[in-house]
Amino acid sequence: MPDLLSPLSYYRATAPGTSFPALEGDIEAEVCVIGGGFAGMGTAASLMERGRQGVVLLEAETIGHGASGRNGGFVFGGFSLGERGLVDTVGLEAGRQLYQMTLDAVEHIRQRIARYGIDCDAVDGGIYWANWFDDERVLDAQQRFMADTLGVNWQRVSRAELAQKLDSQRYFGALYEENAFHFHPLKYAQGLAKAIAARGVAVHENSKVSAFAHEGGYWRVRTAQGSVKARELVVCCGGYIEKLYPRLASAILPIATYVMVTEPLGARLGEAMRTDAAVYDSRFAFDYYRPLKDSRILWGGRISIRDRSPQEVAQLLYHDMLKVYPQLKGTRVEYAWSGMMSYGRHKMPQLGRLPEGLWYGMGFGGHGVGPTTLAGDVLAAAICGEGERLARFGPWGLPPTGGSAGLLAAQLTYWYYELRDWLRQ
Repeated sequence: MPDLLSPLSYYRATAPGTSFPALEGDIEAEVCVIGGGFAGMGTAASLMERGRQGVVLLEAETIGHGASGRNGGFVFGGFSLGERGLVDTVGLEAGRQLYQMTLDAVEHIRQRIARYGIDCDAVDGGIYWANWFDDERVLDAQQRFMADTLGVNWQRVSRAELAQKLDSQRYFGALYEENAFHFHPLKYAQGLAKAIAARGVAVHENSKVSAFAHEGGYWRVRTAQGSVKARELVVCCGGYIEKLYPRLASAILPIATYVMVTEPLGARLGEAMRTDAAVYDSRFAFDYYRPLKDSRILWGGRISIRDRSPQEVAQLLYHDMLKVYPQLKGTRVEYAWSGMMSYGRHKMPQLGRLPEGLWYGMGFGGHGVGPTTLAGDVLAAAICGEGERLARFGPWGLPPTGGSAGLLAAQLTYWYYELRDWLRQ
């Protein structure tokens, strides 16, 4: 373990960087999008791809500053709620439609990478859902549910077969999601920003919105150095919304998660992983990790209501890694960081339009790369008069999360399920 970690995340240190001007002066637009993460840029991109002109995107910091530039880089189907929770809430047919929308979003991301030539270290290696428990019924039940209920084939991998790919005593087989992939999320965010800017979307970084209001059929959005007068306004701020709009802020919990990246391992990578697939496990409080192209391992896990220092994050996740791969003892950690996710109380994305006409997309809850892209497409379609898919998210709405009491309840819930995982193993 190093005494001093890089002050940057691995993503920030290895992304080429982008630079877009801050908003200056008063401008007019058809649509103003607040938030330069995947949901905001997805909305702007989908509007652009539909031929809409006059789209402005405002980012308080830099493109991908929040969860979109800090996450594990897994691109796969599903929502944070989970497949069973989804079907239990809305029924079989609606559940199938919603899940399929996330699979379509995975393909949409692939298409955008190809269409716009985005160099984002995409690896079509699939994803393993590794069984942490010595109980084959875990895999049997999940495989049957995915196939029989959602029409999705996750391939069964025996313990012996998995051991050829992941040299760990910790796992008892896996399910393999072949059509999933993983990538460098910040490179993708920056590449998408460049693509939409080159095609007419006005992208402004360092343009934190201080206030907005509805004025005579238009929205007036104000920043420190300018304003936007827009017919439509979309808010996609997630865990970084702060007090911008209380009606939305009160409906999400900003929850921290942690990620670290090792030093380049060279041949030592093969002592642990002999696959280019990403991995997560079957616990509620699961690890997620993947090999990087420069022979490092990116490792993430845990959730908390508080940020931690990079050194604390590195220590926690390093020990989590050794529980799975003790042979990597002595590996140096070079990067560690945290970031804020936004969770709704129901763990589903919150997409819709408030009575005053404000569009919103948030609450992706740690499973956001596909659903944020889905959200952008759904919101753009609704703005263009096609609201059928947006209506599918109506059952969840914006229930209040309870502020600080809700945060404490979320942390206690996580600890409770973490204890259950420990007792079960």
